[in-house]
Parts: sequence; structure tokens; C-alpha cells
Amino acid sequence: MEPLTFTQARAAILERVRATPSTEIVGLDAANGRVLAEDIAADRPIPALSRSVRDGFAVRAADVPGTLTVIGEVRAGDRFTGRVGPGQAVEIMTGAPMPDGADAVVMVEHTTRDGDRVSTDRSAAPGDFINALGCEAAAGETLLRVGGRIDYTGVALIAAVGRSAVRVYRKPVVAIVATGDEIVQVDETPAEHQIRNSNAWSLAAQVARAGGIPKVLPIARDTLPETAAIVAEGLAYDLLLLSGGVSAGKHDVVEPALASLGAEFFFDRALIQPGQPVVFGRARERFFFGLPGNPSSTMVTFEIFARAALERLGGLECPQLHMPYARLTREFRHRAGLTRFLPAQLSADGGSVTPVKWHGSGDVPSLTRANAYLVADPDRPEYAAGEWIRVLSK
Repeated sequence: MEPLTFTQARAAILERVRATPSTEIVGLDAANGRVLAEDIAADRPIPALSRSVRDGFAVRAADVPGTLTVIGEVRAGDRFTGRVGPGQAVEIMTGAPMPDGADAVVMVEHTTRDGDRVSTDRSAAPGDFINALGCEAAAGETLLRVGGRIDYTGVALIAAVGRSAVRVYRKPVVAIVATGDEIVQVDETPAEHQIRNSNAWSLAAQVARAGGIPKVLPIARDTLPETAAIVAEGLAYDLLLLSGGVSAGKHDVVEPALASLGAEFFFDRALIQPGQPVVFGRARERFFFGLPGNPSSTMVTFEIFARAALERLGGLECPQLHMPYARLTREFRHRAGLTRFLPAQLSADGGSVTPVKWHGSGDVPSLTRANAYLVADPDRPEYAAGEWIRVLSK
């Protein structure tokens, strides 16, 4: 099977993974981060009346510049019951409804008041500093659509249209299996040739952050029967993530175990670093990923590949991989041919990025010193200091 480029591999995932998960209703306190399973529409025009967007005076545009008689005041939450006639004005606060007869607002800083008289040397046009009835949304207009992820702005809008609960897609349950005879449990004391099972728990954190529910299964040892049995258990969940055992080594049994369960493999290698030996396929109507066992490889391949599948299974219509550009603080070189995701420190304002020294895919301490990955293009072996380079946030 020919290896795929980073772009091809991600496209293969998005092309194949489609799902219509079951739904549930949650309150606003649990809606943030969930994926909408219903459209949200405005229950009335927004705003429901014309309102001022400045503190000042509601006037007839034709009457200014000039001196006007102040006939009252209106605040947000109140209504002015009279009508603004020729040569008149009403003091108005931000968010207050416009009085009948007025068609513009003059900002308070452009006026001089003396008792019930207010003067301005500014002209005004009808509509100045007014949000007109329905200018933000019409009654019945769809404002949030099925398949979008709710963020804090979405929570605000759902509340603003009078909804205290909303229908969302069920979170996918993701089985996580670490493989290898060298793996021991976190609370065990490892021998020199052993390592603790950190990958399962880093994946669990990434799954939860992406909107899934992680289910860590027992470690699969490097025998075909044991690995096949745990893989079969994992295929009962919405998505299966395996860490380790996907290289071409003599004792790497993940792919044979999957094949024994009738797996269809869509790709088994991608032209990236870290994470070249990454596997994506389907078995028993469930998608799976075989992620490389080195920690950095596991983390990166989940973030750029498996996360998109998880989000699709959770109902998200358009999974996004945000890789904005930042300026390199120093020269950077790499060997061309692979898209590389290497640990880096992104500045607080997101404008610059500095590569972090690391010692390969197993160097977890270096990963913790990074807050991003710089993304080196396969056809760009050299980047000068000050050049733009893509960045993937952690």
C-alpha cells in the first residue's frame, strides 16, 4: 500500500467517516462544546425594536445642528410614552428603545446641555447610532445549524432566543488500547526495559477534549490471540484507537490482529513525522486507528487524523484543523519529503514561534515545554528567521 501525504490521509478520513449519532437534550449548563442536533432559529426579530447604540439624545435628524428642548429620558428596559416633535429631543441610554418620532441619536459627547435645552453643532442622518428593528436577525431566521459545535457565543444565542435546553448529538465512546510487552500500568514500578502506560491516558485526555468519552481497555500484549481479543472488544465502541504495534517489526501484531477480524485498511503509512506508520481502517462496521507507540507520534497522529474521525462520529459537519501562520524567531531546517509536526513555543500573542529542542518522538519532557507544533512543509527544507511557518496549537 502506497503511503499517503498528510493532505491525502486527512482527506481519506473525512471522505469515509460519516455518521448520524443518536441525540439527547441538555441544559444550557451542559451545552458548551456539544454538537447541535437541531437548527436554532430566532423566536422574534433581533432586536425586537429599534434601539440606541450610544448614550446621547434621540432627535429628528432634520433638526440638527441646533438647540432642542429635552422632553424626557429613556433607559434600557423602559419605554418613552410620548413622541419627539419638531425641535425636541429625548435623553437616551445605550440599549434603550427609540422614542416615536426620533430617527437618529446624537452622542452625548457632541452636545452641551443647559437645563431642559441641549445644543449640538453636529449634523445627523436618519439611522445614525441606531440598531433598527430586526437588523441582526429576522423572526424565524436560522442562526445556528445542525452539525455545528456550540461555543460560548452559541450558548448566549440559544439563551437569547428563549431556549433553556437544546438537542445535541450523543458523545462518541472511544476505546483506547495500548499495545506492547514493554508497557506496565501507571502505578507499577517499571524495570529498566519497561515504560508506564502514558499513551492511553494522553489519548484519553485528547479524546475528552475533542468531545468524546474515553474508555481505556486493558493493555494488549504482543501475541496475536490476546491482541485480537482486545481489538474485538474495542470494536464494540464507536471508535477504536490502538497505540503501538503498527510498525513492520517481527512482534508488531496489531495489523494481523485487525486483519483476522476482517478489517479493511484504507492506509497504513503517511508521509509525516512523527507518526509515519499510522493505520486507518474499518472492521465490524467500526472505524479504527493504529497509532504509533512513541508518545509524540501518538499525540500528533490523534490530533491531525483521529480527531477528525471522532468529531464526525459526534455529528460535527466540518471538522477543522486550525494551522495559522507565525514568524520563526530563528532559522529552521529539516529534511524535505515529509510534513513535520515538531514541538515549539508559540508567543503569547500568537505572532512568533520558536522550535523547542527535543530528542525524538519519545521525548515527553520536551513536549510539555512546548505549547504548539510548528508544521514544516515537505517541499521546504529551510526556513529563515522571520519567515512565516504554519503552527498547530496543542
